[in-house]
Amino acid sequence: MKHDTSLDLKKTFRSSAPGYWADRDVSEEQWNDHVWQLKNRINSLSQLEEHLILSEEERSGVILSGNKLAMSITPHFFNLIDREDPNCPIRRQVIPRIEETWKADYELADPCGEDSHMPVPGLVHRYPDRVLFLVTTQCASYCRYCTRSRVVSGAGEQSLSTDYEAAFRYLEEHTEVRDVLLSGGDPLLFSDKKLEKILERLHAIEHIEFIRIGSRVPLFLPQRITPELCEMLQKYHPLFISVHANHPRELTTEVKAGLERLANTGIPLGNQSVLLKGVNDDVETMKSLVHKLLMCRVRPYYLYQLDLIKGSAHLQAAVAKGLEIIEGLRGHTTGYAVPQYVIDAPGGGGKVPVNPEYILQRNDERVMVRNYEGNQYEYPEPAVSPELILDY
Repeated sequence: MKHDTSLDLKKTFRSSAPGYWADRDVSEEQWNDHVWQLKNRINSLSQLEEHLILSEEERSGVILSGNKLAMSITPHFFNLIDREDPNCPIRRQVIPRIEETWKADYELADPCGEDSHMPVPGLVHRYPDRVLFLVTTQCASYCRYCTRSRVVSGAGEQSLSTDYEAAFRYLEEHTEVRDVLLSGGDPLLFSDKKLEKILERLHAIEHIEFIRIGSRVPLFLPQRITPELCEMLQKYHPLFISVHANHPRELTTEVKAGLERLANTGIPLGNQSVLLKGVNDDVETMKSLVHKLLMCRVRPYYLYQLDLIKGSAHLQAAVAKGLEIIEGLRGHTTGYAVPQYVIDAPGGGGKVPVNPEYILQRNDERVMVRNYEGNQYEYPEPAVSPELILDY
């Protein structure tokens, strides 16, 4: 049956189960077990072709995927794919295509310049008061546009061996660091015990004020968000989690329950989307996504312009499209639903905010602005009084 895409744009939460596994005697207990989900990931061409009619571009991409970025898709996420639609937005995110082997002149192996800001293996110190701690190279499923495809999954052109002790020593010595972001790969793939060892060690460093975890596990593998995990995380506040959802179809009933469980633990949740051609590069899709995120108690945080990773040109949307989306959200829905659109400057320049032009004119006396409807308004700049000049 053809998937009704109109449902994706409504505030509707649907379960991912049982889907393609309905005739395989999979019990509810198995389906809700994250270990079962990991053991039964789709990671081969033969498995894909059991369920999908692949295009030639997809079939060739899968055959060659081991040379760049491994393919692996959890049953939960795989069930969200429309089998009859080759342009399915879920499909485009996780099934390799032959275009991944093409390289544009402007694409880079390390588009964010992380390797050049790595004082010890696995620790990136690019901003003054915060670091990125790459604790693993494994994910529950692999996004085909992954910024770290050079190291993630073990199939890329580089390897990464994080030196945990060197990283902890560096953090202990650098008292300017107050914020640590755990990423990778995906930290929530670790066992509770292993993840807690890292959190405990970081929490003991006096000048580190808070810890963040970047994870797509709540979307790819919501079964991992167990009460036991939440109970453990609760001990290390202030702790923030940034999740990664790109399309409203990803927000299933299972995902909503996992996100609410984290929120009930007192963990602030933010979402980071990547602007992807054919996935979320239109206002209505993005509006549906951000509205559903808020219903899951997740604040839309960033909308990223796609990093210039090798083999990603087929997913690259124009910056003009991102500006159009922000323009279509700002003023047209609640401010909580509007993410900050950013470009991670190629080569290591960091995140640069990109916004539509709302300031029309500015001088020492006034600022002319426009609102979301295009109406213009004048805001006077404060005058410097003679008294203030004399006092100075």
